[in-house]
Amino acid sequence: MTQRVHSIAVIGGDGIGPEVTAAALQVVRAVGVSFTTKEFDLGAARYLRDGFVLDEATLEELRGFDAIMLGAIGPAIGDTRIPGGTLERGLLLRMRFGLDLYVNYRPFHGVEGSLAEGCDFAIVRENTEGPYAGEGGVLRHGTAHEIATQGSVNTRFGVERCVRYAFERASRAPVAKVTLVHKTNVLTFAGDLWSRVVADVRAEFPDVAVDYNHVDAACIYLVEDPTRYSVIVTDNLFGDILSDLAGAVTGGIGFAASANLNPAKTGASLFEPVHGAAHDIVGTDRANPLAAVSSAVLMLEHLGEDEAAARIARVVRDFDGDAAILGTSGVTARLLERL
Repeated sequence: MTQRVHSIAVIGGDGIGPEVTAAALQVVRAVGVSFTTKEFDLGAARYLRDGFVLDEATLEELRGFDAIMLGAIGPAIGDTRIPGGTLERGLLLRMRFGLDLYVNYRPFHGVEGSLAEGCDFAIVRENTEGPYAGEGGVLRHGTAHEIATQGSVNTRFGVERCVRYAFERASRAPVAKVTLVHKTNVLTFAGDLWSRVVADVRAEFPDVAVDYNHVDAACIYLVEDPTRYSVIVTDNLFGDILSDLAGAVTGGIGFAASANLNPAKTGASLFEPVHGAAHDIVGTDRANPLAAVSSAVLMLEHLGEDEAAARIARVVRDFDGDAAILGTSGVTARLLERL
């Protein structure tokens, strides 16, 4: 049987992004997965050089890959040369919308000594609707009577495919449970749609338990008792906030991995560590590549390379070195040794 060769688009991006991405791909190659790569120069540095963010031709080219590995995007702290939202909406959100990356999936494992030590849960966030869809506008800008509106877009189609993915994940989890997180007592229209969709989809998964938390309560529970969760499903905005909080309580956002998924595979899914570009340590061999490696594990799972994904996931979970001492090259070497 001929081994499949996967095509991976690599967006190293800014700061430490290229360093941790290179380390992650080195680990992937070490477990025998065959792939080709093509580098794409996108991010803050590219924008500052020639004003380019992302055009339709580049987006269409990205669509043809099996997966996209992204390192980090963003200027150095204090650099105000890029208008707010330029990269977020013009690059990151445009890829999510253009490639139909409708699920943001983030697994969390509480590391030793963290607030959530021993927990194991995931957040499934709807990734292409909600307030991030861009519905809204401004009237009388800059005056004392300025009006700004920002609507939350929730479609039955978008909510249902996200909820179904959450149930599918929960049905394979050690604890088969989905918790809907929303604010149904205030956001009555959107909340009602989410609640009804969860009620409808659960009929297809009789072995999966269902729970509900208001988002403010979920923030408390994530700090006080995150072991109550298996799979959280929620909208774009709440998912953005909760997943960062979850990263903080499980050991630090710098260790968190994420997958922006198109489960239907009509476009390339995108995998990235959650941490920032950390321009202050570029080239010092101090960047911790574990979050990028964990993101590569999610990529391998998506590509059907389950055995390779499991091997890397085990060595990441069992990693017992001090990343601050080992540095990028040292952590990578330790992982390769354990593989």
